[in-house]
Amino acid sequence: MSEQIIDRADPNDLDAILSVPNPYVDEVVHAVKDNCDAIFTWDYEKGARPALNKLYEKAKGAQWNGETDLPWDTDVDPEKLTATLFGTEPNWEMVGMRVEGTPMQSWGSKEWLEMHTEMQNWSLSQFMHGEQGALICTAKIVETVPWIDAKYYAATQVVDEARHVEVFAKYLDTKLTGHYQLNTHLGLLLDDIISDSRWDMTYLGMQIMVEGLALAAFGTMHMITPDPLLKQLLRYVMSDEARHVAFGVLSLKEYYEGLTEAELFERQQFAFEAALRMRDRLLNQEVWERMGVDPKTAILAGKRGESATLEDPFQILLFSKIVPNCKKLGLLDANDGWLRQRFSEIGVIQFEDWADTSIEYEELDAVSADRAAAEGA
Repeated sequence: MSEQIIDRADPNDLDAILSVPNPYVDEVVHAVKDNCDAIFTWDYEKGARPALNKLYEKAKGAQWNGETDLPWDTDVDPEKLTATLFGTEPNWEMVGMRVEGTPMQSWGSKEWLEMHTEMQNWSLSQFMHGEQGALICTAKIVETVPWIDAKYYAATQVVDEARHVEVFAKYLDTKLTGHYQLNTHLGLLLDDIISDSRWDMTYLGMQIMVEGLALAAFGTMHMITPDPLLKQLLRYVMSDEARHVAFGVLSLKEYYEGLTEAELFERQQFAFEAALRMRDRLLNQEVWERMGVDPKTAILAGKRGESATLEDPFQILLFSKIVPNCKKLGLLDANDGWLRQRFSEIGVIQFEDWADTSIEYEELDAVSADRAAAEGA
C-alpha cells in the first residue's frame, strides 16, 4: 500500500496514527497547491446527460436559506441535551468502553456530561470543516469537469456547501461553546483531494468518500438528537448531501467504464486510503486531550485501534453509504476484488447491497417535502 497518503507502513499502527502532528492548530488561513487545469467546453447542449440534468433541475428548486428556514430562536442547553441522551451518571457499558484502571474510572456526573458535550462539539466541528473542504472541492469541479451538465450542477453545490458551512458555524458559535480545530487526518485527506490534478479524484475523494460518510453520520445524528433546531438543520443538510453524493456516483460511473484496470486500481487504492484517513479521524483524539486523558488509553478502552476492524457500531454504520456507492462505480470488484478484500478487512463489506445514493436521493428531499406540505395545509 502506498505510504504517500497514510504516512505509515502499517495502516493500523495506533502510535503512528496518534503521533501525526496537527499543522492546522494555529492557522487562520491554509493554502493547498491546486494542480489542475481549468477546462472550458464549447458543447453547451443542456441535457446531454439526462441524469445529471435531472439532478440540476432538482437542485435549483431545492435551495433553502440558512438564516430564515431554520428555527434559530430555539433555546439550546447542551448539558441538558447530553443528559437526555446519555443520562447524568457514567454508564460506560452504554458507550462500549471498559475503563477499569484508567482515569475515566473515577469520573462522576460532571466529567461524563462534559465528555459527551465535547464529543458533540467536536463532531459538528469536523462536519463544518469537511463542508468547507466540499465547498473548495466543488468549486474545483466546476473548473475542471469537461461536461456542461456537470458544471451546471456543481455550481448549485457550491451554493449548498457555503450554506452548510454557514449553518454549522452559527450553531457551534451561538448554541454550543465554539468549535474545535480541524482534525489532523481529515485535514490531510482534504489536502490530498484538493492537490490531486485529476478531476475524477476530486469527485471520488469528496463526493463519494467524505460526503458519503457525512451523509450517513448526519442521518444517525438526526435520529438521536433531541434538539429540534439541530434536527431540522441536519434534515435540510442531508437533503442537499444526498444530491451531492448522487452527483458523484452518476458522473464517475460513466467515466470509470472507460478506464483501464491499472487506472481503476489507482482509484481503488485512493478510496481505501481515504477510508483509513476517515477511520483515523473518528478516534476523537482532540476530545480526549481536552479532557486530560491520554488518547491511546481512551481508544484502547473503547476496544478500537488494536486491529483493522471497526468495532463501534456507530462508526461501522458511517460506511453504509460509501460501500454501495463504490460497488455501483465498479470499484469493489475490479482487479480481482482488491477493494472488496480491503473493505472486508476493516469490517464494512456488509453494506455492499444497500441502496446506492443515485437511487435514494429523491427520498431524502426534505425541502421539497416541507414546501409541498405547507402548500397543502
